[in-house]
Amino acid sequence: MRRWTDRIAEGLFTVLFPSDCRICGTPLVNISRLPLCRECLDAMRPISGGVCAICGERLFSAYAFAGGEGELRCGLCRRIEPPFARAAAYGSYESGLRELIHLLKYGGVRPAANVLGRMLAEAIVAIEPGFPAESVAMIPVPLHSSKRRQRGFNQAELIARAAIKVIDPGRLHLCAEVLERKRETASQIGLTSHQRRENLRGAFRVVQPQALAGREVLVVDDVYTTGATVSECARVLRRAGATKVWVATVARTLKVSAQQVEIQPEHDAVEALPDVRPIPLARAAGG
Repeated sequence: MRRWTDRIAEGLFTVLFPSDCRICGTPLVNISRLPLCRECLDAMRPISGGVCAICGERLFSAYAFAGGEGELRCGLCRRIEPPFARAAAYGSYESGLRELIHLLKYGGVRPAANVLGRMLAEAIVAIEPGFPAESVAMIPVPLHSSKRRQRGFNQAELIARAAIKVIDPGRLHLCAEVLERKRETASQIGLTSHQRRENLRGAFRVVQPQALAGREVLVVDDVYTTGATVSECARVLRRAGATKVWVATVARTLKVSAQQVEIQPEHDAVEALPDVRPIPLARAAGG
């Protein structure tokens, strides 16, 4: 009986509210607040293969170096120690995942935050074993007040709130008002790594230093491109008293090469939070 009623509801939905998947254009037949088909959601897979143990960049055979405790590092992290302990991302910033982020960020489709939050939770699981026993402050990268008014929300904060519902609440404490973007920065599109760092220098400040004193913090954002934004946030947070900074993002821009090191990621961290991975992204979308 329930199967029949579901089919009737889906049929009425298709007739009364015709819509196409925003990625592939396929007509949608399932009731969902997110205008994406199940196939496109299922195609958004986690990063596989060898990545840098520090920044999460894709490793290549000619540029993989062993760091502390035999962990593999990219050439940049071997030469320059980042201001954060480790950065992890769920997927590569391309194709459907990029479109999903754009739906939230520029299209204002807020239900996308639920799916992106589940992805962020999986990225956090990868670095969670390094967290201390006490609660870690979870800090979304802030938008400037003018940009937030224009957009109506901060996408990093929406994604963080969705992710924290999936993770053990005792491990993370959302601190959305600790960090502030004090000046509006120019678009980072087309800038070199050096130009991005200069563009962001002095852009952030800590407005609640008492929330950081002696604590480890987790900076979260939608996309890690060159790392300039999260690195600047990490420097500011450490100067304000944070003892260590971790980074987790939904997506990351990865280098592409046929000489990628084929190193399968360990799954122990994922098994530590068994209720994250089994729930399909379609369910997070409300479908």
